Amino acid sequence: MKLSPHFSLAEFTASATATARGIDNRPNVAQINAMRLLCTKVLEPLRAHFGRPIRITSGFRSPRLCLAVGSKTTSQHAAGEAADFEISGIDNLTAAKYIRDRLPFDQLILENHVIGDPNSGWIHASYRDGRLRKQSLRYARGTYFDGLGG
Repeated sequence: MKLSPHFSLAEFTASATATARGIDNRPNVAQINAMRLLCTKVLEPLRAHFGRPIRITSGFRSPRLCLAVGSKTTSQHAAGEAADFEISGIDNLTAAKYIRDRLPFDQLILENHVIGDPNSGWIHASYRDGRLRKQSLRYARGTYFDGLGG
């Protein structure tokens, strides 16, 4: 099932942990609709701007999968509202700044990025219809910091 022209439900629900542990990671209709919004509002415009595919490293997580990977069941991943991703050949800080400055989002986190190492870390972006806090954070060594840094 396609969520948008360049993103599929399969890539949003793929999880080695879910497969290894036999965890059902199938979303419901509301969660699928939330993923469609995230694709339409954030991921498709980002892909169009940079002209490169986006690799989803973690998309939808069922509540049981959230617990299995050390996350909370209240994570926006469990609602279908968030994805972690990278764009090959594009520094994660550059992509995160583009989202921050030009796209609608609820939360944006530059995770485990090291300035000067463009391939380090990843981007977490969420979109929730009716709540767009535009919260930008950086996460490193178990701590959250305001802003993207750099």
